[in-house]
Amino acid sequence: MVLRIACALWLVCLLSALGCGGGSLGATSTQSAPQFGHVFLLVEENHSYSEVIGNASMPYLNSLASQGGLATRYFANVHPSIGNYFMLTTGIPKPLDDSFSGTVSDDNIVRELVKAGKSWKSYEESLPSVGDTGGDAYPYLRHHNPFSYFTDVVGTNQAQNLVPFSQFSADLPTGALPSFSFIAPNALDDAHDGSLAQADAWLKNNIDPLLQSSTFKNDGLLIIVFDESDLSDVDHGGGHVAAVIVSPKAKKGFQSQTFYQHQSTLRLILSGLGVNAFPGASAAAPVMNEFF
Repeated sequence: MVLRIACALWLVCLLSALGCGGGSLGATSTQSAPQFGHVFLLVEENHSYSEVIGNASMPYLNSLASQGGLATRYFANVHPSIGNYFMLTTGIPKPLDDSFSGTVSDDNIVRELVKAGKSWKSYEESLPSVGDTGGDAYPYLRHHNPFSYFTDVVGTNQAQNLVPFSQFSADLPTGALPSFSFIAPNALDDAHDGSLAQADAWLKNNIDPLLQSSTFKNDGLLIIVFDESDLSDVDHGGGHVAAVIVSPKAKKGFQSQTFYQHQSTLRLILSGLGVNAFPGASAAAPVMNEFF
């Protein structure tokens, strides 16, 4: 019996040292995720990890990465953009056409949040009006707003949760922020068409007030992730991208070596809000509890 226990312990140590076949043991951890009152997901656009992390043009984002958590082996799922936005919200990387104009009826983050009694909003910079589920109104791009396709939203009162980003600065000081906030800068400010320096300045001007607020310092979690890498990078489908975790509950300066994709972010958002139903691939996705 003693020999069996010793061998088992030796095997665990060996697997940990080897990364358990490419990912750390944290990827399958059963440790409970910390609970948050407010979770924020902000999506940036179309740049690789190597273009972002360590880039002097993005001092603010890199300061967040060094102070909070950084996923060093995080990969987008597909090219082009729209499939990654759906993976972040449905756990299914479809459709794959940025010009898609139909609806999506798959299980999704809105459905599970509403069932769990949690509130949500999609804050979209340059959205023409509250509840708009129409097409592009540049620099607003509809395919950066996955919520505008969901049958749970289109034609229902949930559409009132699609709001211009200008509403964020009003909701922050009044305590009106929902349990889950999706934040999408417009195509000029998310590095899609504008520069990384412009995207970084937008983050500092618009996100730093959130991080300094008592609301966030009490129970907040912010995830900043790039939807996909440069089109030349197809590693694991959508290329190597930066993902940054910021929270008063997060380990300071932590750098994860675990392999993650967007379905793990979806799982973290829901589990962090106490929701136990996980759409699509998020149900079996590696958990991100090692950041806390």
